[in-house]
Amino acid sequence: MAEGKLIITPKTKIGDLLDAFPHLENILMDLSPAFAKLKNPVLRKTVARVASLQQAAIVGGLKVDELVNRLRLEAGQGEFVATDESGQPVQATPPAWFSEDRIIQWLDAIPMINAGESPMAEILSLAKKLNPGEILELKTPFVPAPIIDMLKDRGFSVYSLHNGEIVLNYITRE
Repeated sequence: MAEGKLIITPKTKIGDLLDAFPHLENILMDLSPAFAKLKNPVLRKTVARVASLQQAAIVGGLKVDELVNRLRLEAGQGEFVATDESGQPVQATPPAWFSEDRIIQWLDAIPMINAGESPMAEILSLAKKLNPGEILELKTPFVPAPIIDMLKDRGFSVYSLHNGEIVLNYITRE
């Protein structure tokens, strides 16, 4: 996988990460001594191919959002910016459909993500319950690009707003 083609997420496999960004090996080792085992060629070929960053964060005693965001920064992905269907960055100004008084559901997915769990099923379930014009506010530690893509494929609109160390994602069915 060529450098720059891999978007770093909690589901990213360690092996794929290091194939795409070899320089991140030292960053991982600086973050936790547990990652020094990646120097072992046998473990590198086996465990690194199946272990995700979510799992690695647990092993390394780190919060998954902090691990992912640090690796993104070091890989030049820093402030991950969501894009629309045409690949253009999402506008800084809210879309016409956004209004705080239309938010009827809230989900803070940060604890689930930090625990190594996937909030995808719960997000999709809550989104399906939205009536046109109603909004779900989803709080995440980074822009959840795979979930956003899935929602857009299902006819939802999503607006992501960076708010300090969290991202507020607003989901609606127009």
